[in-house]
Amino acid sequence: MTPPESRLRVANRSQVLHLLGRSAPVSRAELAQRTGLSRSTVSSIVQELLASEQIVETTGAALPRGGGRPPSLLTVNGAPGTLVAVDIGHRHVRVAVADLAAKPLAEHEIRLDADNSPIETIDRAAAMVRECLVEAGVDPRTDRILGVGMGIPGPVDPHSGIVVSPILANWIDLAPGQEMARRLGMPVHVENDANLGALAEFVHGAARDVDDVIYVKASSGIGAGLILAGKLFRGVTGIAGEIGHVRFEENGPICRCGNRGCLEKAFGGSRLVELLQPAYAEALSVERLLELALEGDIRVNRILDDAGRAVGRVLADLCNHLNPALIVVGDTMRDSESFVLGIKDSIDRFTQPDTAAALEVVPSELGENAGVMGALVIANSAVPAQPGTI
Repeated sequence: MTPPESRLRVANRSQVLHLLGRSAPVSRAELAQRTGLSRSTVSSIVQELLASEQIVETTGAALPRGGGRPPSLLTVNGAPGTLVAVDIGHRHVRVAVADLAAKPLAEHEIRLDADNSPIETIDRAAAMVRECLVEAGVDPRTDRILGVGMGIPGPVDPHSGIVVSPILANWIDLAPGQEMARRLGMPVHVENDANLGALAEFVHGAARDVDDVIYVKASSGIGAGLILAGKLFRGVTGIAGEIGHVRFEENGPICRCGNRGCLEKAFGGSRLVELLQPAYAEALSVERLLELALEGDIRVNRILDDAGRAVGRVLADLCNHLNPALIVVGDTMRDSESFVLGIKDSIDRFTQPDTAAALEVVPSELGENAGVMGALVIANSAVPAQPGTI
């Protein structure tokens, strides 16, 4: 499999495509001048885009006598093109159609229990893509769709594209990328949602200047995406970063992954709702807990602090192994100061002093949009689709 590209490479290519899609044909020298990139970088990106037929080369007007050969000019091959993002979470589906600069042209979102109904979820997501394309004025028959990125709330085998982990029990043996590609009639790149969050923050968010990052996706469940030496790290079977399924309580309850006493089972958002519900007359949800926390509710903030400390305890061991520069706390829990501070306290207490001194813990800049933004990153990547996608 082709290794994931660096953030800088993806960003530079996006910048070149963005400029070419919004200007008259330009030369390589003009591209370098207007983007601020080096001529060698521009030349490399141009060769790559020519090979993939995303751009074409033409000959400019003849120069005055003695002025040399006319310059070769570059332009987007046809219309500039659009990107499609599909973000499937445990309780939602978000879809966006965007331009090459990742600016949304149309967005839809629904609440849906994706865990229990994978085929219905993919059907609904495909219908939402078609609706967004119509709203954005994009006709797949005539307009260029450069890529479709899709995230699901569980690990995907990077070699087969198939869900093999019991973390998403009803999705086992399903190839989500193939299923979506069959419905849309176009290639689909599929990735774990925490990995998409990591890529989004790496390219567009809080981790833009950092090459070693742990992105923590914390809401109803708990997971992590890992950027190591500037590249996404999936592991052999795509399950790297599943910190929610680290054993936290020796004789704890059975988790959906099949193990006992997992961190997510003890301190995931759904469990926090269960713990707090008896103390409240109103029906609670993870979102309502965050609202109460922001209102200064002492009981909620105490539980969120406990949860942050527990997650931080697991992260501390991971940090001692990986020595990252940054932890980005994402999804709904990024809005809880108590949760973020709880993570920081455990990091300071349980990591090696040098590791802690070099490490910063910050809330996500992209919040719940990280999944969509990460899907746009992989949709805009020239890396060939993983085996198992079409």
